[in-house]
Amino acid sequence: MTDDPSRMPAAPLLRRPGDGELIDVAGVAHFFRLTGEHTGGRFAFEEFALAPGTVGARPHVHEGHDEYFYVLEGELTLHTGDGEVTAGPGHLLAATRGTPHGFRNAGPVVARALCLYTPAGYENYFREVHAAVSAGAEATDELLAEFRGRHRTTSHPLPSARSESEPVGPDLP
Repeated sequence: MTDDPSRMPAAPLLRRPGDGELIDVAGVAHFFRLTGEHTGGRFAFEEFALAPGTVGARPHVHEGHDEYFYVLEGELTLHTGDGEVTAGPGHLLAATRGTPHGFRNAGPVVARALCLYTPAGYENYFREVHAAVSAGAEATDELLAEFRGRHRTTSHPLPSARSESEPVGPDLP
């Protein structure tokens, strides 16, 4: 997406609390408050929630956009490429292009966080996966790799110190 002035709103855009697009992918509720359609492709903004024990994203790398995660409630266990750190309310992770990252909820309560995407467009990955699974497709590693590839994203190897007993979910995003 580009900074197309014809796609930019002529006035500030107010989004009320329930305004947005809910996309449920592999147990993660992605609530996109702003997408590329709202910002001329510059920026996307979501609030997401993960139940305890849910893997939000195995380690991966984006080449086409940056992501910024801000924890609101609960805790996220964040993959940093070298290992994991636990982040609670107020923590911010900047996953810029080319940096391995991932996240899961290893805590006992629902985790809620914000994610900002620059530029926008990765919301389409979640739309594609949701549509495929809703149509009966199984979210296999191969299917997810196909969708990730469309959005300049690749898997990153799991840290070797990962315990065999830790939960592993679908390789998202």
